[in-house]
Amino acid sequence: MMKSTEHLISELSCGDRRYRYYDLSKLDATNIDRLPKSLKILLENQLRHFDGENVGEGIVDAISNWADSPQGGGDMNFSPARVLMQDFTGVPAIVDLAAMRDAVAKNGGDVSVINPQIPVDLVIDHSVTVDQFGSEQAFKENVALEMERNYERYRFLKWGQSAFQNFNVVPPGTGICHQVNLEYLAQVVWQKDTDDGTLVYPDTVLGTDSHTPMVNGLGVLGWGVGGIEAEAALLGQPYSMILPEVVGFKLNGRLNEGVTATDLVLTVVEILRRQGVVGKFVEFYGDGLADLTVADRATIANMAPEYGATCGYFPVDEATLAYLKLTGRSGETVALTEAYCKAQGLWRHPGDQPVFSDVVELDLASVEPSLAGPSRPQDRVGLSRLGQAIDEFIELKGKDVDESATIPDMGEKLHHGDVVIAAITSCTNTSNPDVMIAAGIVARKARERGLRVKPWVKTSLAPGSKVVSQYLADSGLQDDLDSLGFDLVGYGCTTCIGNSGPLPPPVADAIDSKDLVVSALLSGNRNFEGRIHPQVKASWLASPPLVVAFALAGTTRINLQEEALATDKNGKPVYLKDLWPSTEDIQDIRKTVSGSMYRNAYADVFHGTEEWRALEVESSDTYQWQDESTYIRLPSFFDDLKSPSDTCPPIKSARLLGVFGDSITTDHISPAGKIAEDSPAGHYLQSLDIKPADFNSYGSRRGNHEVMLRGTFANVRLNNNMVDREGGFTLGPDGKQVMSVFDAAMKYQQKDTPLVVIAGKQYGTGSSRDWAAKGTLLLGIRAVIAESFERIHRSNLIGMGVMPIELDEEVTMDMLDLQGNEQVDVMPCDETLAPKQTLRIVISRDDGSRHEVLGRSRIDTAQEATYFKYGGILQYVLSKLQRTE
Repeated sequence: MMKSTEHLISELSCGDRRYRYYDLSKLDATNIDRLPKSLKILLENQLRHFDGENVGEGIVDAISNWADSPQGGGDMNFSPARVLMQDFTGVPAIVDLAAMRDAVAKNGGDVSVINPQIPVDLVIDHSVTVDQFGSEQAFKENVALEMERNYERYRFLKWGQSAFQNFNVVPPGTGICHQVNLEYLAQVVWQKDTDDGTLVYPDTVLGTDSHTPMVNGLGVLGWGVGGIEAEAALLGQPYSMILPEVVGFKLNGRLNEGVTATDLVLTVVEILRRQGVVGKFVEFYGDGLADLTVADRATIANMAPEYGATCGYFPVDEATLAYLKLTGRSGETVALTEAYCKAQGLWRHPGDQPVFSDVVELDLASVEPSLAGPSRPQDRVGLSRLGQAIDEFIELKGKDVDESATIPDMGEKLHHGDVVIAAITSCTNTSNPDVMIAAGIVARKARERGLRVKPWVKTSLAPGSKVVSQYLADSGLQDDLDSLGFDLVGYGCTTCIGNSGPLPPPVADAIDSKDLVVSALLSGNRNFEGRIHPQVKASWLASPPLVVAFALAGTTRINLQEEALATDKNGKPVYLKDLWPSTEDIQDIRKTVSGSMYRNAYADVFHGTEEWRALEVESSDTYQWQDESTYIRLPSFFDDLKSPSDTCPPIKSARLLGVFGDSITTDHISPAGKIAEDSPAGHYLQSLDIKPADFNSYGSRRGNHEVMLRGTFANVRLNNNMVDREGGFTLGPDGKQVMSVFDAAMKYQQKDTPLVVIAGKQYGTGSSRDWAAKGTLLLGIRAVIAESFERIHRSNLIGMGVMPIELDEEVTMDMLDLQGNEQVDVMPCDETLAPKQTLRIVISRDDGSRHEVLGRSRIDTAQEATYFKYGGILQYVLSKLQRTE
């Protein structure tokens, strides 16, 4: 029996330094070389953290021999090198840590036990809103509004930076967390000084944003988790997971002229959603990788949550080294990355053929210009077929496709399918110089032809880092973009997260007057219903140059492959092909992008603006909560820590709060965008004398559980099958009255009535937001029953003590024929709480009939079962820390 892994350590020379590392080649296993590179990283992680308890010999053997039976399975505990956060998910996480310190202090303990044990970086990027646009003053005015609206939140984060060790905050106005991670924070190879010398190992990261896998494009293994899981990880608790299946995605050939990395990723999303990769790793391989830059790879890795995978990993190779050099990393970093990855077997060689659980193959030459929409990233539409797709969607909404409304004060008609938002936004594409330069060239050629963006289109440019602004300015392309209204509006997620800001009132009025089905074009990764803007029903994901092109066309009811998008100053038709740049055009300008740009942009990354530096905070170990605050409130999660229970408690006489179909997203469950005036959250804020103009967004108020509780299931596009009304509504306790989800839940709580939610496939797809689970708990929901779950939300529910239950694969929502007034009993077949145990679900109807089906707990691992026994992961960690203090 192996008692230690010290005998597996080897030495590595690089330059004039020597390093120690856990050497996979020393393991007594025959197929180590044939493992996917991503699993080699997991294996090294297990060797380094081997203790015989959290990590034992069994999991080491399972990974070592995975290639012999590549189907996954078996519990494992993963310990990342670091944690990445953004402010929407980071604020509630730090609120939880502050509340945990209060709980420790209340019991007379040492509050310093609540402190990050590994490095944590929080990038403030989700709070800038596109209020002002289309002018050179837009950036300055939006930043001023951001600081004013988020003063409380930013002071709180600045307090956290001083109160907690290993916790750094990247101030607002710097960039988007994943792009900052890719361009600056990620190391590829991590270093740690020990008594025996410097230990090197793969850089790994867990992030509180679902798009954390973007850094997989650089060869750094990481993925998104819920904020509560990230909190546990940073407090020293390993991340519990099942050894995954790894799907190999083989890329052959090369992209055709004029086809972008965006077109490629939308194709990949479509293919992998059809394949089914939820809970699995995807690893890209094949000789087609040789022609994909790290920026291209990062675009594909970024959208891993859209294709459902835990991550989409790209191995380290020459392209990785080229990117490290381009982004200004040191020569020592580049050399160590090459030396370690080659020594450890992590380097990609031409012709590599690892063993995979399954293989998907794509000829890059088959990829065509594409968009995705109108409400799901996996619904790819070829550029030539967009007009047909939007017409079908308009008709699906019961509209006459030729209907229009006059725009007040503009003298223009607004039609179904017209583009009202065109946003170059999101790290997904703004991290890629090729597509950003392409957008600038389209703007330049349009400017030369005298073209103008249609007057009803709200345009914006929100890059993921200041480097983008530098190369666009140096090349003169920013002037061309400005001429079309694509002025800088901020460095942050903006439209991609729903911070689109208001539409111009005349346009908004025209939409409402005829309930028009209008479109948004954005270079982002998500387009779920109600996410981008409450008045926009159709949202399309596209490359930055296509965003510019559709802003010029002003409509999505067009075939840009064949039809003219506009008429120039001489009255001649202008086609997309007249504006589209060649690869040579792009590369000529790309040569100006240099390492010095990145070094200058990140030289003072934690310093912040004058406004940030002016924020004054008290230095204290515990936070001074403000009773009058509407942004930061002490949550109740740690008020009553319970003793662990080994039993699986039955749920008796529960009522239904929601009956939903397929693909219910975390945006449906916990929206991030605008707070409606006539909503439970809106009423609450107005009761505190907050004017609607100052509501800010749900995302910005995640530090206040009272707002978020009222916002749960409040998405304006949510469809609850219990009622014939769109939005956050359900049936009240009498089974007849329609009311808000929040109001109904409060009435049930007065009677101590347990609640459940029942849904179809892919429940909880989308963002990693922990409030989708926290709000579910606070509403009084004991269990969520679904045909299938997305990975992050499933674990978030467990982390909050809510049981995720998956219906037997032979049972569908349609078979249950639910009306909404049924009672539900959930009875465990075995009283002892255990992973994946069978449950009996009994549905009782008003007519006295009963329908019994089977389900299984989606508590997947023994560690998750332990968390659930304590009422949640943070309750477990707090109890453990207080015991060992």
